[in-house]
This record gives sequence, structure tokens and C-alpha cells, in this order.
Amino acid sequence: MDEPDRRLRGGESTFVKEMKVSSETRPTVSIIIKALNEECHIAPAIENALGALEEIDGEIILADGGSSDRTIEIARRYPILIVRLNRSEDRSCGSGAQLGFQYSRGRYLLLADGDMRVHSDFLAAAIDALSRDPSLAGVGGVVSEPSVVNEEYEQRRKRHDPDRHPGRVTRLDCSGVYRRTAIESIGYLTDRNLHGSEEFDLGARLHSAGWTLAKIDRPIVHHEIHTGSAYRLLLRRVLSRFVWAPGELVRAAVGRRHFWFVLRNYRQWQICVLVTGWWITMLTTLALPGWLSAPAAVGILLFPIIGMSLRWRSLRLGLYSVAMWNAIALGFWPGLLRPRASPASWIESTVVHDRRNERDGTARQGYQMAGRQQNMHARGVQEAKS
Repeated sequence: MDEPDRRLRGGESTFVKEMKVSSETRPTVSIIIKALNEECHIAPAIENALGALEEIDGEIILADGGSSDRTIEIARRYPILIVRLNRSEDRSCGSGAQLGFQYSRGRYLLLADGDMRVHSDFLAAAIDALSRDPSLAGVGGVVSEPSVVNEEYEQRRKRHDPDRHPGRVTRLDCSGVYRRTAIESIGYLTDRNLHGSEEFDLGARLHSAGWTLAKIDRPIVHHEIHTGSAYRLLLRRVLSRFVWAPGELVRAAVGRRHFWFVLRNYRQWQICVLVTGWWITMLTTLALPGWLSAPAAVGILLFPIIGMSLRWRSLRLGLYSVAMWNAIALGFWPGLLRPRASPASWIESTVVHDRRNERDGTARQGYQMAGRQQNMHARGVQEAKS
């Protein structure tokens, strides 16, 4: 395999220039935790990250998207760096990891969410894999989650996805450890314009630059998934513009060398086009003269519901699939047409807490005890609200 091109594409971005750190002073790992209103999960997320750095030189960066709960208050008790978005309009899935990256110094980067707990022994295994294969840009592992809670996660577990298994993959969903030089070679970590699918976009850009990604058969994080109704979660994704992601991803790839990689490997854009054609067919049929137009339109309406119910062997899962398709298709077109900011530009933010140099064992025990107390209080508040 050809050696990956490690030059910055189109020149260095502003933040890469500003954050230059000599290789001698870089910590080995930067753990970047992106969070928004995670007061119930942030304490164990940070504590497990600290545990993962027991035997490895590193730093922890909490990239907060503007939490309105006690997330930052709780996180302040730990020896970490906390940075916060200045503007709510910059909030997106892609801006979270990129925000942490622009303040990071590590030679390797572990990405996680505020509702994830990092497994302590994964970092060493990932770094070993990266050191043995210079073509690898990133390494992922097995993501553990609670048992099935709703239609969304039930379908996710039943769906065939080769990228969930050990071996070469197109992307590292949820969490992964990346080589910093690989990220700098493509200009930025995650696209600040994307409200979702930022891991796929990152994988597409890395593959197109000659790098590879792999998963190893070891647990990387435990993910506390969203409980409750799948339709409530779907509504939240509509309101947060998460469903704009397929259109934003295609827009980001237009004119770039990873465009064809996206078209070949990203199935969501195809679903959006097919659903749009389904809408047009129904409306056109309904507008035809004659009494048969209405029954024909109803038949067209029911066709995908029946088809997906047969595929999943469940009317409940079939209905959810069609509802999800429609939500994603609705968001595809505004996402495709949405104006973009430069993905490599500095994200306006504020450092609200920096105690990265206080990571000693005695202090950590105190932080962990305080964090557990804060986490118990946060869970009590959430239960009272529900």
C-alpha cells in the first residue's frame, strides 16, 4: 500500500498554526469529551477517562456545547481543561470534537461523548496497533450499550453493518483513537458544519488521503443510550437538525476528492432521494383525474410500510423505519442547501477551567468521591423531574 500523504491539504488551518507544540512537550494522549447537558453522566465519564490515563501521559478536554444544567459545575471538580462554545448557533455534532481538538496537544486523540465511559485498557491496545501499522489513522473497538430500549436501538442491533466488527472499516462510530499526524494531514478533525455523521465524514477524508481505519476486538466505551420513546428521540433529532446531516455531508463532499467515497459508502443520501420520489409519486397520482387516483395513492402510501414490516417481521419496526426515512428526507434538502463556514476555521470559545497539571493520585481520589456525590445528586434531580 502507498504511504499516506501527510502534507496539509490547502495549507495549515489557523488553529493548527496557533496550537503548534513541539513533539518533546506533547502529552501522549488527549481525551476529548464532547457534552451538552450531561449532568447525570459527566462525572463517571471524566472519572473513567482519568482511569484510562493512570499509566499513560495525557490530558482530558471537555468540549461543552453550552450546557444549561450542572455539567460544567460538576466537571470543574476534576483536573481537566473545560472549553465552552461562545455561540449557540455554532453547536453541532461536528463542532464538539473539533472544539476540543483545537485546544488539544496529544500525539493521539481519543474521542468520546459525555454519556460514555472509556474502558481503562483500550488506550494502550490502540496505541500499540497504531505504532505497528503506520498506515492506520485511527483505531476503534467494541461499543457496549444497555439492552434494547426502543425501536431505534433494536433496529440498530439487528441491522447488518460490517463497520461494527473487528477489521478494516470505513468509519469509527461513537469513539476512536486517532493519530494526530493523520488528522493534521487533512486539515481538521471533524466538520463544524455537520449536525451528524461527522465520524463518516472524517473516515471518508482519511481514506481519500491514503489512510486506513480499523477496529480491534476489545471494548472501547460503554454508552448510556437514550431511553424512552423512539419517536420522542426522532422528534429531538428533527428539532436539533440532526436529520440535516445527510444533506450536509453530501454538500461538504462536493468538489472534494472524498466525494465518490461518500456516494459509494453512505446509504442515507440514497434513501432521501428515494423517499422524495415516493412523495412526488403519491402527490402526482392523487392529482390525476378519476376515482381510482385516491385508492392508487393510498396503495403507494402503504407499499413501503408493508415492505419494511415484512423485512423486520414487525409492524412496529416497519412503521418506525418509514417514520425515520421521512424525517431524514425532510432534513436532507435544507442540509444540502445550508451555507457552510470554513471547517478549519477557529471555533469561537472560552476556556472556563484549566487544571490539567493537577493529575496526581491523591487528588484524583478526592475528585472521584466528589464526582460520585454530584452524580448521585444529578440523578435525583432527573428522577424528580420525571
